[in-house]
Amino acid sequence: MVRVSFEPTHDMLVSELRIALLSALYAEQKNLPLIVRMEDGKRSEEMERREDELLEILSLFGISYTQLYYKSNNFKYHLQFASTLLDRKKAFICFCPEDKASPYDGACEPLSNEEILNNPSPFVIRMKPSSKTSDSCIIMQRDKYPTAIFATACDDMLQGVSTIIREEKYRDDASKEAWVREALGYEEALNYLYVPTLENAEAWSVKALLDEGFMPEAITQYLLALGTEWQRCEEQTNTPVAFDKEALRQMNRACIQNLSDMELSKRLGYACENIGKLAKLYTNTLNTTAEIKGKIDAIFAKKEPLKGFEKESQTLQKLILEAPYFESYDAFESYLTEKSGLRNEAFFKPLCYLLTGEEQGLDLAQSYPFIKNYLKEIVR
Repeated sequence: MVRVSFEPTHDMLVSELRIALLSALYAEQKNLPLIVRMEDGKRSEEMERREDELLEILSLFGISYTQLYYKSNNFKYHLQFASTLLDRKKAFICFCPEDKASPYDGACEPLSNEEILNNPSPFVIRMKPSSKTSDSCIIMQRDKYPTAIFATACDDMLQGVSTIIREEKYRDDASKEAWVREALGYEEALNYLYVPTLENAEAWSVKALLDEGFMPEAITQYLLALGTEWQRCEEQTNTPVAFDKEALRQMNRACIQNLSDMELSKRLGYACENIGKLAKLYTNTLNTTAEIKGKIDAIFAKKEPLKGFEKESQTLQKLILEAPYFESYDAFESYLTEKSGLRNEAFFKPLCYLLTGEEQGLDLAQSYPFIKNYLKEIVR
């Protein structure tokens, strides 16, 4: 069983999506179930909203799972396990202030039961050091909530998790989690696999990239192209990989070009193959669907006469609305020049603006075949 976790206190980061994609890929390759764990704490409406967004993103990226569970549902077990560790002398109560120097010096470890009972101060529960870890890590906080490492160790044990894929920077957590499980008498070893840490990823959420017009296919291909060579616990993967947005842009452009014309049109909010063909003309200079949609929407938006060419704009607009249908752009242009008497800049600037929403937009001869059926809607 492969487990992937999310903390619903922030938007999903690209580094978290990368681990989810790799976990899903590994689970598929090994024919293992994939489970999703929500690292929720004190419940709130904001947290529930983010949970829904996280699950929507998993669905959008085709990541399916067999089970979804919440850390908060196991709080009663976390308390029971902490109590068990105290009884077994594998953990101890600590009254030291939070700013106690790290690593912890074990000041409270030798306290007697009487000293503990007579001390009214708030306390945490710490693991006793072992041969696997010299750190007396905190497992239960002053508010009686488990720390992330302790809750993770307990939940993976309860769920029967067998494999976890992580970034290299979280390697040190594994020994602490293993010590917790061993202290509780759990003998099954977990298979920790590591991938290089993704640098520059903290600034980018998946939602932000999607809003910018990066497609799920491109994001998936890019993140998986960074490497699917997971390393076992004893192997080192010290060289990080960088999140390169420019490289993602190039991959996104290729994905847009490979979409069918109708599919691209639908993703831009339309439903016509010609709109998809028109959109692909913009991939010579643009890389995202949001950028391209802005251009397409500008074509169909109602336009005021072009400043400096108000009269010419009105003349051409009237002629286009009254013009017959022309199959070719050359015939269309010849008709307008003859009827308007306009030439050079006075003709081409307002015409380009009327048809593209820009003074210098797409080449009109290139775009005309895809907009000729919409001319009267475009210049309305």
